[in-house]
Amino acid sequence: MAAAAGAAVAAATAEQDDGPPLPGPPVGRRAVCSRPYFVVLMVFAHLYVLNVLGLLLFVHISSDDGGDPEPRKESPGPVQDAPVQPVSSGNSDPQTLPRLQGIKVGHKQKLELVPNKIHVMKTLSLKPLLFEIPDFLSEDECKLIIHLAQLKGLQKSQILPTEDYEEAMEMIDISQMDIFNLLDHNQDGQLQLKEVLTHTRLGNGRWMTPESIREMYAAVKADPDGNGVLSLEEFKQLNIRDFHKYMGSRKVKMSDLVRNSQHTWLYQGEGAHQVMRSIRQRVIHLTHLPPEIVEHSEPMQVVRYDQGGHYHAHMDSGPVFPETACSHTKLIANETAPFETSCRYVTILFYLNNVTGGGETTFPIADNRTYEEL
Repeated sequence: MAAAAGAAVAAATAEQDDGPPLPGPPVGRRAVCSRPYFVVLMVFAHLYVLNVLGLLLFVHISSDDGGDPEPRKESPGPVQDAPVQPVSSGNSDPQTLPRLQGIKVGHKQKLELVPNKIHVMKTLSLKPLLFEIPDFLSEDECKLIIHLAQLKGLQKSQILPTEDYEEAMEMIDISQMDIFNLLDHNQDGQLQLKEVLTHTRLGNGRWMTPESIREMYAAVKADPDGNGVLSLEEFKQLNIRDFHKYMGSRKVKMSDLVRNSQHTWLYQGEGAHQVMRSIRQRVIHLTHLPPEIVEHSEPMQVVRYDQGGHYHAHMDSGPVFPETACSHTKLIANETAPFETSCRYVTILFYLNNVTGGGETTFPIADNRTYEEL
């Protein structure tokens, strides 16, 4: 285009200066393409070429980034109704564990835990953090778990106290002072009701309440002032065997136990049934916990409650012994226990069937303003 324009300008100038006019239409005295027009046209041509080269370079760099010819696909994550960032499964800080976000009571989050299916997770409580996910397991998966539990065999979760246990209590060879120190968990020189309750529930398995402890105190005349607290001096005046005689004189029924159920444990590790393995993977996707933590957690406990069965209110996570502290809460609670232990960080309950009455799980202190949770 530049060569043609230059030729036109030259021809017009020659015709004006020398010789007769050429055949054809008369040529005006003004040039066809002036010099400013030619310069502007050249500038636009160069800009166009530069833009094309830049676009080709950008496409080349984008397609060859990292040497991966296939486009990268992000792993599916939870899709939420509210613009809340989901917790990433990659935990950069090894000292912290991911935690699901409740946002507020009634908040719903859409989760993609299995291919081609969306689960809805609803927040039921913030303290303690409690969620509900309908249809987390399919009916076939529920039937399989029930059949595997029946095949392995269910055993009683707790049995009635035996005579051997009562005889063992009679043969305790521990001084009065040592017993007091063992029961005095906070070492304040007084036995609170909750400290005595901890021991009785770990002992013969009866479900004891503060009222039943007060009744026992009154029966053996252990608490003269009736304030529910035993000092060291009051405790020294007691005969420990009187407590065991009192407990032994009461007829124990299954309803008196902490729990009345049947249970078994199902393995979910390598080599387990493929459905059990897939359920564990679903839990990993839900909690965002590192796979090695979930893989080394306790097996699945299958519990059957017949008519009249129960499990009284209890803390589902915490150290069994007072001299230990949970590893994931010790720093926050500023505890001074000499030993640490791994406690339950998350509990997931699967409801395998439905009944016409009962069969419910209650959380009596959920969102109670006086309840403090770490």
